[in-house]
Amino acid sequence: MFDVQLVGVHMGKKALIVIDMLNDFLDPGGSLYVGAQAREIIPFVAQKIAEFRARGRVVIFVCDAHAADDPEFRSFPAHAVKGSWGAGVIPELTPAPGDYRVEKTRHSAFDDTNLDDILKQAQVEEVHLVGVLTSICVLSTVRDLFGRKLPGLVYRQGVADSDPETHGAALQEMEQALGVKVV
Repeated sequence: MFDVQLVGVHMGKKALIVIDMLNDFLDPGGSLYVGAQAREIIPFVAQKIAEFRARGRVVIFVCDAHAADDPEFRSFPAHAVKGSWGAGVIPELTPAPGDYRVEKTRHSAFDDTNLDDILKQAQVEEVHLVGVLTSICVLSTVRDLFGRKLPGLVYRQGVADSDPETHGAALQEMEQALGVKVV
């Protein structure tokens, strides 16, 4: 019996989804700056990205990319308008060749995107998540993972929210109601 390893081919892999690590959320000059607690997760997120890349695992940057007249701007200030500085990934986490970039206009990384196709094509069996905001986009994405029966893991050190109370409640919901591991 032979042990065959395919180098550089994403098969039966874990994927890291990096949610909305964008200038508008993480730069103090951004239109929806999450706060200092969000800046504190950047080194951890960078470390996880480096680990996944080093192991040949899938890295997916999921990024808000709104139209200038997006209905979401009735609830939130205009942010991450497609093609703008605010919609760019922060310089500390620049995507590398081989990483995927998925643009979204809704809270969940799955709504009206090609994320399902990427995960199937790459034969991803488990999704790890980092990013912002814990209580909105991360939680919505985890809910959709649950609906797809895809195992997930959220790194506590790799997610942040503007409100510590909703951050904690979202992590609790993810773990207790949606079955992801929160480590």
